[in-house]
Amino acid sequence: MTTPTNPSPDIAHLGHVEMLTDRYDASLDFFTRVYGLKLSGEDDTSAYLRAWDDYEFCTLKLTRHTTTGVGHVAYRAASPEGLERRVRAIEASGFKRHGWVDGDLSHGRAYRFEDPFGHVFELYWDTVRYAPDADDTPALKNMASRFHASGACPRRLDHLNLLSEDVTEFRRFMETCLGARVTELIRLDNGRLGGCWFTVNNKTYDLACTEEHGGGNGRLHHVTFATDSREDILRAADIFLENGVHIETGPHKHAVQGTFFLYVWEPAGNRVELANAGARLILAPDWQPVVWTETERRKGQAWGLKTIESFHTHGTPPVKAAP
Repeated sequence: MTTPTNPSPDIAHLGHVEMLTDRYDASLDFFTRVYGLKLSGEDDTSAYLRAWDDYEFCTLKLTRHTTTGVGHVAYRAASPEGLERRVRAIEASGFKRHGWVDGDLSHGRAYRFEDPFGHVFELYWDTVRYAPDADDTPALKNMASRFHASGACPRRLDHLNLLSEDVTEFRRFMETCLGARVTELIRLDNGRLGGCWFTVNNKTYDLACTEEHGGGNGRLHHVTFATDSREDILRAADIFLENGVHIETGPHKHAVQGTFFLYVWEPAGNRVELANAGARLILAPDWQPVVWTETERRKGQAWGLKTIESFHTHGTPPVKAAP
């Protein structure tokens, strides 16, 4: 497989993630009061949420459902022409296509397609920019809205992690349909890919895919919002503790990608992360993926913390036990 040295100029960035919840009111309370996202709007089925410096109306769409997991993953195109070019590439790819769909409160029409494992993606260009009212207008005009300091108060959407039974095939999907490049990967002793980290711009990554160990299909591992500093994450750990939130692992530092992390489960069971990625950017046009071996990953995280079992097996929606 040829590794692209630059991401496609057709895609700008990860736009938003739709998260499903079967405990809508409890999940919405968590994301607004405890996690610290702001509610931009609400319709009959969904709440449209954003972090204080996200420029778009919505970066997390929280949707009422009978189960949990990810509804869809959305990327914003870099231009109308870029959107059309990617659509042509997707239509020629052989991957499952849903076609054009109407937009919602946060963006215009979008083109939907699907990976081989049941995750739905969409691409869009026309978006709704968040317009702060008088109470939310920032002191500095180059910020998207006021720094509110409520709850954990992350700054922006950063990335998400999806689960698949064949990371190599998922890699082909990302490179073919989104023009993404791999920045780091895990090569298992049996030759399989245990995980891949993808970017569509100069961020170190905006989407990761790791191997499914729980027997599910089309599942979500986690969604991550970024903070300004490690101290923000330490403060968030106390906020989560005081509010009875299940802290799964962290605060600590990842070996892969080097992010300082904290993972918790929101009330419906979806895993969410706060992370601080520091100043790492991928600027080299001829970047080659950093390859981690299985032996290296068994050492645990950067400072020796062993990865707990639930981190490998818990995903949403939960896998139903066989009768």
